[in-house]
Amino acid sequence: MTLSHPSACAVQFQHITKSFAHANHTVTVLDRIDGDIKQGSITTLVGPSGSGKSTLLSLCNLLITPDTGQLYIQGKDIHSWPITELRRNVGIVFQDAPMVQGTALYNLQTAQRLHGIDIGNPETLMEQVGLSSSLLTQHVQDLSGGQKQRLALARTLANQPQILLLDEITSALDPSSVREVEQLLLEINRESRITLIWVTHQMEQAQRVGQETWFLMNGQLLEQRSTADFFAHPQTEEARQFIKGELQ
Repeated sequence: MTLSHPSACAVQFQHITKSFAHANHTVTVLDRIDGDIKQGSITTLVGPSGSGKSTLLSLCNLLITPDTGQLYIQGKDIHSWPITELRRNVGIVFQDAPMVQGTALYNLQTAQRLHGIDIGNPETLMEQVGLSSSLLTQHVQDLSGGQKQRLALARTLANQPQILLLDEITSALDPSSVREVEQLLLEINRESRITLIWVTHQMEQAQRVGQETWFLMNGQLLEQRSTADFFAHPQTEEARQFIKGELQ
């Protein structure tokens, strides 16, 4: 694989490895990962459970650190970023996004309290993610799962990130909410050119939202291709089996 110059990429992985110790043995979760993610693109990460997708995502804002290799964020080695600046620029939203106890407004103001960022008009942020501004005074425990997920997204967007990491964020939502969140993120990508890196186990979702798809298995990046090509013409037997639902 020929890698681009780091400055041309939102994210670039060069020979990344990561292992975790378990009892009396070590498990290699990522094994010599090489790959580029273009600025403003939408990349979906797919593969069986335990293939390393969430680990790869978590490396991108140093929730965990790689054991070996280089990782570049917008052309800069990730370790050269001040951690608060990195996490403002590289936001992450999880499946079960933790809420800060208090109102929706208090949650939106997290970036302001932690980083001194002017979040602007909270009503605009709510509108951006399809929530009514009347919910700003609601306590988060009174919000539905879909509303909490949108609020978590709005809270992350308040940091004005350039890269957004999405870890199975719609897996707990009902089908109508899934499509609404997908359309919201596609619109954000079109309008703001925020780079999206999206872990999903839903193959239909990967096909709907992805421009490029990475297929991981056993910690290795086996395919990195346009989403349309990946699903139409998988190049490895493992990918063919996974698309058919024979590998979970």
